[in-house]
Amino acid sequence: MATYELLKQEGSAKRAVFHTVHGDIQTPVFMNVGTVAAIKGAVSTMDLKEIKCQVELSNTYHLHVRPGDKLIKEMGGLHKFMVWDRPILTDSGGFQVFSLAGLRKIKEEGVYFHSHVDGAKIFMGPEESMQIQSNLGSTIAMAFDECPSSVAERRYVEDSVARTTRWLERCKKEMQRLNSLEDTINKEQLLFGINQGAIFSDIRTDHAKRISELDLDGYAIGGLAVGETHEQMYQIIEETVPYLPKNKPTYLMGVGTPANILEGVERGIDFFDCVYPSRNGRHGHVYTNEGKLNLFNQKYEKDMRPIEERCQCPACRHYSRAYIRHLLKAKEMLGMRLCVLHNLYFYNTMMEEIRDALDAGNFASYKEEKLYRMGQSSIKNV
Repeated sequence: MATYELLKQEGSAKRAVFHTVHGDIQTPVFMNVGTVAAIKGAVSTMDLKEIKCQVELSNTYHLHVRPGDKLIKEMGGLHKFMVWDRPILTDSGGFQVFSLAGLRKIKEEGVYFHSHVDGAKIFMGPEESMQIQSNLGSTIAMAFDECPSSVAERRYVEDSVARTTRWLERCKKEMQRLNSLEDTINKEQLLFGINQGAIFSDIRTDHAKRISELDLDGYAIGGLAVGETHEQMYQIIEETVPYLPKNKPTYLMGVGTPANILEGVERGIDFFDCVYPSRNGRHGHVYTNEGKLNLFNQKYEKDMRPIEERCQCPACRHYSRAYIRHLLKAKEMLGMRLCVLHNLYFYNTMMEEIRDALDAGNFASYKEEKLYRMGQSSIKNV
């Protein structure tokens, strides 16, 4: 059974260690997103270890469609299949219900939709999502939920959240059943519930209270960073986190920029994930402590400095901005790969700095300085 050990607090910010069957997770942590069991940009699991990744995140829906969760189970589960011995979190497929809006129909039993690959009909409900994730054998499985749009009407959000709660109860029951089966790959699989409610604070807090009673292994705040302002997002986090159990990890789904993460940590978030570092890297946009650079810019054509001085990532230890820019312009895959490695290393190192700052009791000043250097300003508690 996983245990969450709260080591330190500074205001609402938490510094903890989450003990799991696949190893300890030092939090706050940024999970590196490998949607189809690989980080886009030709990044291997060996690379992930070198760039200090603690948790890899894969997508339930995508792996169910291709190559198929049953095949992955036959291969010994996702850890064996992708050669990764550290924790893996699998999302539930719920977000695809949101992003594939044109292809789906939501009912009480679950969601009917069409595969984005070949148009085949798919049905996914709470039980199916748990079964797929059990076949994958991930460390942490996410509950199946609906992610209502941040601009949805109140009545729709209320109905949606009530259904998500009913689905969560079904997820918990099914997970307990699956973990007790003899041929289950990971009998210690953990379940995180997801708080929803768009930007309605009262729906969010009511839902947080309700799902806290289910005594799950962790709790996520979903349905943010989907169209609302940063200020609205921070306000929802601030109002919701106090109603989630303090002795369990909190996870802010799909967020975000380095500034978003610093603000999230300050408001009590432990887990983050986002496609930004890898997606931006593939387009030549790289993060530094002085802000973001676009390596396609001509001013880097003869720049023999690394992306960032003193950075110890594989790209900065060996290559210049000029060379990486040339690779990107030539559409050479190595250019994308080096930028993705740098960006993920930047994020993972920032999380390490955050943990060190919390250990030392100076997170507030670290946050101010980091934002100032990156050309951002802090958003005071709203």
